[in-house]
Amino acid sequence: MGGTPGLHLRVAVGHRGWVLRIMVGEQRRDVGLGPFPDVGLAEAREKAREMHRLVRQGLDPLTSKRAQRSALLARQAAEKDFDWCTTEFIKSKSDEWKNPKHRQQWENTLKAYASPHLGRLLVQDIDLQHVLLCLEPIWKTKNETASRLRGRIESVLDWATVRKYRSGENPARWKGHLDKVLAAPMKIQKVQHHRAVPIDEMQQFMANLRQRAGTAARALEFAILTAARSAVDRRTHSWGTEARSRRPIAPTAQRVLCRPKTSRAVCACSSSRTRHWQNCVDSCP
Repeated sequence: MGGTPGLHLRVAVGHRGWVLRIMVGEQRRDVGLGPFPDVGLAEAREKAREMHRLVRQGLDPLTSKRAQRSALLARQAAEKDFDWCTTEFIKSKSDEWKNPKHRQQWENTLKAYASPHLGRLLVQDIDLQHVLLCLEPIWKTKNETASRLRGRIESVLDWATVRKYRSGENPARWKGHLDKVLAAPMKIQKVQHHRAVPIDEMQQFMANLRQRAGTAARALEFAILTAARSAVDRRTHSWGTEARSRRPIAPTAQRVLCRPKTSRAVCACSSSRTRHWQNCVDSCP
């Protein structure tokens, strides 16, 4: 039909479509070229000529069509936006977070500051300028929040890279990248210390603190009595980072450690403040 060998219009009940009958090697193939009248004669002839060209090159037109369709489906499967990746990342990592508030903090921070700029963008398209849209408005005024936001964006994009949803360098990384365009957090963060208890009121403060129940009160009491040293040894009643520099623990601090269910909590609280918390007391007689 139309001067193109093998091209014909196949008519069935409720359907009319263009078909090209063609020999591929020693096999006869019927290749669909689209429904009529959506595909007109001129377009059908052009498609048929392309099929003949592929056969002359030693290619199977049906294999080429399947490969193109497979590649299209693969691209579509990899096209994930930032909001979707954030949800999946939090879902996959939340089992590591013992405190439910940690998950809520991740969700709230990314929703408030990242989603308005990145939410609908495909992660494969996110670059430096997109990350800066999230960070620059709050970098100087809310630097602690901005620093956490940067780290969380970096984590989501790292997750997306491992899952093959994007490739290349992470535009939210700090070292050697954002540190060249943003001020260092330590240079602009304003530290506001808590007001110190006047020394004349310390005795009453400690008396009130000992009346309070809970591990937080005991951990604070222990920190006041010892300045939260980096190692505590119940066996020698001493603290210090090295054996040669150990000093005796005050009797009042020893009593804090030996209260039921206190020593383990004190060790846990103190470990968040120091890099090395060794030989912690596991139990008291």
